[in-house]
Amino acid sequence: MAELRFSMETRGTAVVVSAHGELDITSSQRFGDRLSEAAAASDQIILDMSAVDFMDTTALAVIVTHWRRAAEEGGAFLLAGARYRYTKALWITGLADRLPMYDTVEEAVAALAGTGTGTGSGAANSPGASEPGKPEATAG
Repeated sequence: MAELRFSMETRGTAVVVSAHGELDITSSQRFGDRLSEAAAASDQIILDMSAVDFMDTTALAVIVTHWRRAAEEGGAFLLAGARYRYTKALWITGLADRLPMYDTVEEAVAALAGTGTGTGSGAANSPGASEPGKPEATAG
């Protein structure tokens, strides 16, 4: 098992938090602390999950807590790169339909720049959207 790593970078007005490895009960406190650190720096957070290999319900609870807090405070909390195979809990619980999700960090940054609210494109919300070889929905 690879050690969980986090990185943070500023992209425009947002802070991107990237998680690499497994988000589970053993890392949930560190995960929450890192998201709180990002929230102290910006009211627009993008969680890059493209390198997450596993996620359990404790990590899901951390995500929901920060998403709700951002919404209550007028900010934005977006997910980018969540792969169904490794983050099934998002779909099983129905949160994939409620959380603003994007295929890439770049799409999430563009959404924040374009709307300021990050409401989600819909294309990334289907379980196969981030899986190679699956067709993507396009805006008309």
